[in-house]
Amino acid sequence: MSKRFAKLVAVMARLRGNRGCPWDKEQTRNSLKPFLLEEAYEVLEAIDDGDPEVLKEELGDLLFQVLFHAQIGRERREFGIEDVLDHTIKKMTRRHPHVFGGRGFSRGKGRTATTKDVLARWEKLKRQEKRNRTRQSVLDGVPKPLPALMRAFQLQTRASRVGFDWKELTPVWNKVIEEMKELEETIREGASGRIQEEFGDLFFALVNMSRFLKLDPEESLRRANDRFTDRFRHMEKKANRAGKSLAGLNPAELDRLWEDAKRAEQKKTLGRVR
Repeated sequence: MSKRFAKLVAVMARLRGNRGCPWDKEQTRNSLKPFLLEEAYEVLEAIDDGDPEVLKEELGDLLFQVLFHAQIGRERREFGIEDVLDHTIKKMTRRHPHVFGGRGFSRGKGRTATTKDVLARWEKLKRQEKRNRTRQSVLDGVPKPLPALMRAFQLQTRASRVGFDWKELTPVWNKVIEEMKELEETIREGASGRIQEEFGDLFFALVNMSRFLKLDPEESLRRANDRFTDRFRHMEKKANRAGKSLAGLNPAELDRLWEDAKRAEQKKTLGRVR
């Protein structure tokens, strides 16, 4: 390990040591779960903001969470950060025979490996690695705690790698329309027990469409959330300047403010393009 990395490992060990920080010493794998998620999402936010200094800081915070879990593993005499590094190096080398050499990766004479080749080989290697475990499905390894949109995307991606997929966008679009009609029919019939199921099917179909459009559904929804937030705050500011609150406005007035917010957003976008 480099001196800097070794120093960071030592900092973590000292925080958990006998004369360390009371808070750090009290933490367990379960108590750290929300912090791991929080740091990961702060990294995503830093990427969206495009500030390398903030990204550098947030990546460090995320790395520290990894070291936290490795230190707990060491205390329990299960593994240390060295074991994590060794395992990852071996796994990444083994799963990239087209880069590091190795048997079992046929590209055809004179042909360069494509992304499709790599992903197919990746899944095959993962199945071979896990043959001695209880996991047997292509879908194994997609964590249940993932945000629902992200998990749906990963499940569909895994299934597509073994051929369970449509070949073009049209049937995917038709499936979205079909699910919308089924949801509408369920609502009309008042079948409350099935509404959530049909609503979920519609979401799942939309996520599938995002794959064909080469979009990340989680990122798409995150951006929609940001647009809504910006527009709504614009509405609040406009209302406040007029000495009013949004709660006191009628639907027509709210619609006008919303349209004004959309126009302001479009002007800002055009300004950035120019």
